[in-house]
Amino acid sequence: MSSARFDNEISGAVIASHNVVQETGPVDAAQFAADIMPRFQPIILRGQAAAWPAVVAGRRSDEALVSYLQAMDRGKPAEVLIGPPEIKGRFFYDDAISGCNFQKRFGPLSALLDKLLAMRSAEAPNALYAGAAGVDDHLAGWAADNPLPFEMPGAKPRVWIGNRTHVATHFDEASNVAVVVTGKRRFTLFPPEQLENLYVGPLHFTIAGPPVSMVDLDKPDLERYPKFAEANRHAITAHLEPGDALFIPPIWWHSVNATSAFNVMVNYWWGEPHAVSPLGALMHAILAMRDLPPAHRAAWQSWFEHFVFKDDASGAADHLPASVRGVVGPQSHVRNAQFARQVAKGLSPD
Repeated sequence: MSSARFDNEISGAVIASHNVVQETGPVDAAQFAADIMPRFQPIILRGQAAAWPAVVAGRRSDEALVSYLQAMDRGKPAEVLIGPPEIKGRFFYDDAISGCNFQKRFGPLSALLDKLLAMRSAEAPNALYAGAAGVDDHLAGWAADNPLPFEMPGAKPRVWIGNRTHVATHFDEASNVAVVVTGKRRFTLFPPEQLENLYVGPLHFTIAGPPVSMVDLDKPDLERYPKFAEANRHAITAHLEPGDALFIPPIWWHSVNATSAFNVMVNYWWGEPHAVSPLGALMHAILAMRDLPPAHRAAWQSWFEHFVFKDDASGAADHLPASVRGVVGPQSHVRNAQFARQVAKGLSPD
């Protein structure tokens, strides 16, 4: 698919409004690399996984998909989130933000699948969710049976299984492709620059990894979170059905609603080669600099602009011989090891 053709497709009749995620049909590896990744925009790949055996089984019936998955189950316990009926599927903090409104248990996926089938007709069921279970550990043969034709360096498929649940608005540091196997999912996404308007929760105490927005999208409290009205203007929504995939670039905020009584999704995360966590670097910067006097902090800001945020920051040490550029030199395993040692030393109070 050429870039021009892609632009015509995603700016034409397919897009109903600015509030809908752009979409196209299935793409191959070359199209994904040339037309999808460089844009840094979410996009739906309709029918990308329509031929997966798992998707085909799910179209037949929930029971057929459960049989397919149980035949692969290695029996290794997976982490399962369990929430009472009153949370209505929304996994979040408790009211005091001192804990969470759900519990964690461990059990084999086969038992969870049986439980979900039995609960489908319940009027007020517990919320059940196994998230990010690596298929290499839990589902023998999944990756070979259900592949994606993309270059996703280091990505390993992870399965998400549950009933009607709502994952709070969060971001991932890595690129992400999410594929719906059965059920329906609604993604609500916000661009990275809406950070200030999303009211980020605790950085040190999170629900399941990355920080989350404190705003409940289903009933936002605009008296408590007034800037969310601006974030909501920039929200875009993706409705996915079985076989559809969604590409989510790094740092794009997204909330995920599973809207069927039985849902299965698979996702893939991958990052830049040799990269370390920018979120970890942010927390280090908060510790080191946020509370300095304004003039002192501004002086350090010029260092960050010079070595990190300028478009040509990678050339900031070009005046030095390559052998002594150290942590500001080009990406390499040696450079990153040196960086890790220097950061660890800087974090030590001694």
